[in-house]
Amino acid sequence: MEPLHEALRLIKRTTELECAMRSHGGIRITEERELHQLRRALSEYPDALDAIMETASRMRRSVDSISTQDLEQLPIPA
Repeated sequence: MEPLHEALRLIKRTTELECAMRSHGGIRITEERELHQLRRALSEYPDALDAIMETASRMRRSVDSISTQDLEQLPIPA
């Protein structure tokens, strides 16, 4: 279950940074670098990312609103 938790954490932080980019004042270079690092790190968890996306789709919620409890309660078929 650890890759799912890590991928979910990365997704939530990515969303925070993307929202900061759209807000007044934009994004700083350090945040942009972090965003690129997070995206690279997420690419290491393709199966976890698929499971999170599937769970969000089934629950009809945004990906960043999914919790680890949601992932545990809604099994993904193999």
